[in-house]
Amino acid sequence: MWFQDEARIGQKNSLTRVWGQTGSRPAAPKDLGFASAYVFGAVCPLEGKAAALIMPICNTLAMNHHLCEISSQVAADAHAVVILDRVITSEKCWTTTAER
Repeated sequence: MWFQDEARIGQKNSLTRVWGQTGSRPAAPKDLGFASAYVFGAVCPLEGKAAALIMPICNTLAMNHHLCEISSQVAADAHAVVILDRVITSEKCWTTTAER
């Protein structure tokens, strides 16, 4: 039995605040970009095995790659049960084949 989860990690900037004299408009440069990645991970506590991937997007294709990684850790003559959480972001990732 495998337990699987995924998480988005990265940077997304917010408003920049700076001190300034009353009535002035000081420059406040900031990075307007953002970058993130998705970490897919699964563990089988009984066998002491784990499988993980870092992907640039969370979609059906990424989940299929993760399932292939899990299957590479399972013996050829065995079956695996993968327990998924029911988080809304998880459902958005792979309940549709449309690319985002």
